[in-house]
Amino acid sequence: MKIVVNPSQIQIPQLSDQELCDLRQARLLLEQPTLAMRMTQHLGRPVERVMEAMPRIIRATIETSSVVALRQATRVATWTLNKKQVRPSSEGFHQVALLVSGGMGGTLGLATLIWELPLSTTLMLRSIADIARSEGHSLRSPETLTSCLEVFAMEGGAESHPEQSHHYWAVRLALAKAVSEATVALAGAQAAKGATIAFTRLISVVAARFGLILSQQAAAKMVPLIGAAGGMAVNLLFIRHFQNMARGHFIIRRLEKKYGTEAMKTLYRSVALPI
Repeated sequence: MKIVVNPSQIQIPQLSDQELCDLRQARLLLEQPTLAMRMTQHLGRPVERVMEAMPRIIRATIETSSVVALRQATRVATWTLNKKQVRPSSEGFHQVALLVSGGMGGTLGLATLIWELPLSTTLMLRSIADIARSEGHSLRSPETLTSCLEVFAMEGGAESHPEQSHHYWAVRLALAKAVSEATVALAGAQAAKGATIAFTRLISVVAARFGLILSQQAAAKMVPLIGAAGGMAVNLLFIRHFQNMARGHFIIRRLEKKYGTEAMKTLYRSVALPI
């Protein structure tokens, strides 16, 4: 492997053509317009404006429910996945499952939020784990589980703003301490109590960001006359967002294992995006 040393003394690896293509794809996925921006384009009115009119009790319910949903999802999401075999991910299957959930939610309105949230979160976490496995990450690894949870905190960023290229790494930095503690606790031989405390702390940190994205989703469903079809469309945007974040994230994680985090940060910021 050819190594080039830049002025900051970080060793920059020479990626293969395929790895460079993967890195470019990862950055494109991670820096796509945010979920709120895409829902605004779909609905024809700013989601943020609808959120301002959302009753505080609904937002509080979403914030509280997001913690419960993430905790429940981690218990059941990977049960039906083969934890050893690496195979292509099934994004389409999970999209259809969430479309059914979204159709029911769109018909019955926000009254379904409490029961729909754990279900949709579990489906999304299962899809995220499926993508992680397809990128060669072991689902038996605590590091993979905590990395899957990281995805729920990722909002993406508008490509038209160069500073957004730092957003992905900023999110990971904000979660780094909680992720590290949870990974070590889950991998260690210490009693379950320590692992539970560390894992609960990680879920709480992730839920603070995930709750905002959930509020945007709920706000989109509050648009008058959105109906079942609109609910399904919002859920499709929702799961595609996290699938894209997961694909980009686990491509980066795969390359990090080979080349190191600092080298990947430098390469990520320098790689050219398709025009």
